[in-house]
Amino acid sequence: MAAQIGAPAAAARAHEALFAYWAARRRGARLPGRRDLDPAEIKRLLPTLSLIDVLRPTLDFRVRLAGTGLYDVYGREITGRPLSEVYNSAAADYWRGELTEVVRHARPAVGVHSLAWRGASHLSLLWMRLPLAANGTDVDMILGYDAVIGLGQVASGVRAA
Repeated sequence: MAAQIGAPAAAARAHEALFAYWAARRRGARLPGRRDLDPAEIKRLLPTLSLIDVLRPTLDFRVRLAGTGLYDVYGREITGRPLSEVYNSAAADYWRGELTEVVRHARPAVGVHSLAWRGASHLSLLWMRLPLAANGTDVDMILGYDAVIGLGQVASGVRAA
């Protein structure tokens, strides 16, 4: 795996920057939509950003767009693929559960997920998922940011909202 491994502090700063950007696009209590995002304003984060479609009525998910930096993480292009084609069944179930929580509660989520499913148990993703809603309330897309970190740099299984 050729993905660049970052330091947890740098990953946390990137998470903070993206969260602040997302929060600034809220309209009061209303969630921002995809149309509220300007990629030029978050250019340095684009390589490991993703947009995930919420598929209804089944409440499943498809990667609408994946930054070029995620190619190394996943070992292939994941744009346009449902979770079941991106991950093995255990990892797909993990992500389906996390993304479902983002949709149901319309709140951001962060966590750490091991890349053991990719044969890289010494690496983890420090991830953040932010809800987007075209109408301001019903989550129809999720903005994701992933940073690859080495094992031992942060406790595995951390999850916060």
